[in-house]
Amino acid sequence: MPAQSKKIVLVAGIAALVVLFFAFDLHRYLTLAELKARQEAFQGYYASHRLLTLAGYFLLYVSVTALSLPGAAVMTLAGAALFGFWPALFVVSFASTLGATLAFLVSRFLLRDWVQARFGARLRSVNAGIEREGAFYLFSLRLVPIFPFFVINLVMGLTPMQTLTYYWVSQLGMLPGTMVYVNAGTQLGRIENLAGILSPGLILSFVLLGLFPLVAKKLLKFFQARRAAGRPGSP
Repeated sequence: MPAQSKKIVLVAGIAALVVLFFAFDLHRYLTLAELKARQEAFQGYYASHRLLTLAGYFLLYVSVTALSLPGAAVMTLAGAALFGFWPALFVVSFASTLGATLAFLVSRFLLRDWVQARFGARLRSVNAGIEREGAFYLFSLRLVPIFPFFVINLVMGLTPMQTLTYYWVSQLGMLPGTMVYVNAGTQLGRIENLAGILSPGLILSFVLLGLFPLVAKKLLKFFQARRAAGRPGSP
């Protein structure tokens, strides 16, 4: 099949999945209220079918992130409430990275040749910078989520970055933020009444969610300063 035909088929398939997702109102299942209402049923099923539940959750998470559908953050919290901290961290970390890499590859397959052919001269310095410092730049974007998750996947797919580099840097860069969200999810799963909203563990989790970007920025500036000091010609 010619490359152009493959692109048309891929776009049609993605569009069909997105339309079905919203046409059948599936996004309503990816809300905290809905998941909280079904928490007992999910826990009962998970107790009887652990591997099947983990596998289904993994595939759904990969699909949501790869298609840039809404609900990944809620799924992270729900997975933590259902599976506990360590199983949820393992599954979410690998599922989110795999989904991001698939989105990266789709963007590359559909758009990179056209973008580079049209704007290659203007992007020469950008491409050179990505080849030289791309891993550190991507790590910065993942560690401090200034831009939306799907935007990073889309834009990085247009660059010369190697797929394997994109995968492992994303895995490492997203891990601290994933840990914070998963921890918050374990606390949300323990709320049984309104008094639980004020539990110390839940308050601490949301404090960490708020402080994480600030701490990550400080760490990033520290590493950037160290890198600059280690370059030839630095004072």
